[in-house]
Amino acid sequence: MIVLLLGSGGREHALAASLAKSPRLTRLIAAPGNPGIAEHAELRDVSVDDLDGIVALAKAEAVDLVVVGPEAPLVAGVVDRLADAGIKAFGPSKAAARLEGSKAFTKALCAEHGIPTAGFRHCRDAASAHAAVDAFGAPVVVKADGLAAGKGVVVAETLDDAHAAVDALFESDGAEAVVEEFMEGEEASLFALCDGTTALLFGDAQDHKRAYDGDEGPNTGGMGAYSPAPALSPALAEDAMARIVRPTLKAMAEAGDPFVGFLYAGLMLTSDGPKLVEYNTRFGDPEAQVVLPRLKDDLLDLLFAAVDGDLAARKPRFARETALAVVMAAKGYPGAYEKGSEIRGIAKAAARPGVTVYHAGTARDGDRLLAVGGRVLAVSAIGADAAEAQMNAYAAVDLIDWPEGFCRRDIGWRAAAQAEEG
Repeated sequence: MIVLLLGSGGREHALAASLAKSPRLTRLIAAPGNPGIAEHAELRDVSVDDLDGIVALAKAEAVDLVVVGPEAPLVAGVVDRLADAGIKAFGPSKAAARLEGSKAFTKALCAEHGIPTAGFRHCRDAASAHAAVDAFGAPVVVKADGLAAGKGVVVAETLDDAHAAVDALFESDGAEAVVEEFMEGEEASLFALCDGTTALLFGDAQDHKRAYDGDEGPNTGGMGAYSPAPALSPALAEDAMARIVRPTLKAMAEAGDPFVGFLYAGLMLTSDGPKLVEYNTRFGDPEAQVVLPRLKDDLLDLLFAAVDGDLAARKPRFARETALAVVMAAKGYPGAYEKGSEIRGIAKAAARPGVTVYHAGTARDGDRLLAVGGRVLAVSAIGADAAEAQMNAYAAVDLIDWPEGFCRRDIGWRAAAQAEEG
């Protein structure tokens, strides 16, 4: 099978590494890819937002399946364009991708179908958003209604902070907001593999969104993650599948927009049970870098089954070990940061047992590896439990020579502490 993988981040590197293990794979092509993905795939210089170029590439290479990694081309309708050209693609249609592309769409769907989530107001102007903030009181959550690369959310502890977030959001023309009540609890991420009618549990994880140790600083796209999530017991995971994920899949199918792909449910584990924070319509990053290393089955086989509507008899299997990933980012991220600094020592780090260094914002300059993004690497390690995985990951991080980068030193602290106590 010839597979085309779209994307250039750490998630796509994890997908490439997993797809490369399949005996069904004959060629893996990636567009545009990155230096880590190049270890598994042939790279093509086609941007993920060049839908015409993607279709042309898939035709020219006689691709059997296109696997879409990031959210932007899904929301733009790349799966529809490929389908029109007679090319199979793994990922939701443009209509189904609204589950991520519009927070207001998802909230309305939850309200209509009784799916547990936070109370909310959809605000199309600043005045209504300010009124919603006052109605909910602090703390309160202010979200941009659209794609924001994991950074369009402000959890405001005070009304002043919330009103400032509203003002900042509506500085952009055409902005809309979703203002939500604050939910108490622990967050976890649940992943489902969907074929339009069947949703299979596909692992779980917990990530760390704040930039700095102790969950301080601004929200980011994710500074680290671990899988499985101790807080999300099998019973809670099944509860979330039964009351959140499967009703969503049913509602989308009934609306004529069946969802095919990875559905990522961000959950708040409240005293009333799991509630939906938001959906992503693709794998998470850095969650892919801890869930996929634990997968015991053939990923390519599962993706084909999803596209063909043939998941009903499947049950993905995962190793019992814990995987933990530490994201290394450029100093200044998620704000302004410099590009072009050199990274050394990756081979030494990756040589440690059970360690994989996933590339995100990297580029080659001859023999030098340069940092060209905000989140640059994800150092992922396997361990018997969270404490061992954490130890293995940071031992590898410490072998990487990149003075211009930084990372949190407390990824997985809660799970590691529980493992040591147990």
